[in-house]
Amino acid sequence: MVCLEGDTAMPRRGENIYKRKDGRWEARILNNSGSYRYVYARTYKEVREKKKALHADLDKKEPARAGAACSTAELFERWLYTEPLGSVKASTYESYHRCVTGYIIPFFAQQHAASLSEDMAARFVKHICASSTISDAYKRKVLAVFKTALRHILRGSSEYARIMEAIRLPKAAPKSIEVFSLREQRQIEHTVHASWDNRTAGILICFYTGLRLGELCALKWSDVDLEAGIMKISRTVSRVKSFQESGSKTKLVLGTPKSHKSVRSIPLPGFLLDLMVALKAKAFSEENYILTNSDTPMEPRACQKLFKRILKQSEVKDRKFHTIRHTFATRALELGVDIKTLSEILGHSSVSITLNVYAHSLFEQKRLAMDKLNTLYLVHTEEAVIAVAGSVTPS
Repeated sequence: MVCLEGDTAMPRRGENIYKRKDGRWEARILNNSGSYRYVYARTYKEVREKKKALHADLDKKEPARAGAACSTAELFERWLYTEPLGSVKASTYESYHRCVTGYIIPFFAQQHAASLSEDMAARFVKHICASSTISDAYKRKVLAVFKTALRHILRGSSEYARIMEAIRLPKAAPKSIEVFSLREQRQIEHTVHASWDNRTAGILICFYTGLRLGELCALKWSDVDLEAGIMKISRTVSRVKSFQESGSKTKLVLGTPKSHKSVRSIPLPGFLLDLMVALKAKAFSEENYILTNSDTPMEPRACQKLFKRILKQSEVKDRKFHTIRHTFATRALELGVDIKTLSEILGHSSVSITLNVYAHSLFEQKRLAMDKLNTLYLVHTEEAVIAVAGSVTPS
């Protein structure tokens, strides 16, 4: 079953809402005395509204800066289960949940922080930056979520500017990316053609369009205009953690791409268009997903497993599926595609992202350009020597 983004019809894990044996719904909230307050209703929707109302009432009585009655950890917990719900993508909320419950709440609970101060915020930043178990990229993510939460928690506070100033994100280290060599790419393409079907065709599509995995899995035949030779990207599929109290732990979500720039149209190279014409001839409906030729998208994890099998059969070193996207971008730069055009094809939110990610590839292109100047000089010098030699008359 595929869920649409924003579907919040069921209770979420950690929301402290449960269905009782007597059929009623119960919600609990930690009050300013450190004990729980309970509200009850006949439906989940009704009890959730009652819980929100009680939260609002408690917030009026115990503002974010008011004494030891309201713990800082509790403030972040309240924010997590109220503000972002329904207002961000499912994958984004999952990321928020992991950062808040894994790092922010445990730190402030352990510190027994009764109020949020500039010093306490600075100590948290120092704690995260000093961690040897978190990557630099994830440190930035945790601190970014911390700042997002504080914008809501400290709304209207006179201390807002001072506390936010204490949060400095560590500088991002240059990313090193992996790409397939041209020989490896040819080996993979040979294996793909040898086991050709809709699913393996997806690998070839990515090599020559640079699609993200989720975008590929969400691709329908209605997104491809074979006459105009254009592919439109407007959806993505991802499996995310489910925060419902009952049911499976994860769910497949169909949503919008990473940013508004990721909604884009990509002209298809001629050979790929011909291959897709042949594939579409077997399609049952315009609304079928390309990889499955059915009304259900292919699981991103299933696509990753397929890719690993193709790599093994091709005798190519195991790498992530996203390496295909990096390879597409690198080949495009090698062929002289300008950075702005490449950025638009990749669906990056800004050209600066493309420049930062593919800085090494761009430097290699600079080196090749300078080698051409070297060749120009050598040819010119050689011609000059020949000309001088020809003008010298023997005595």
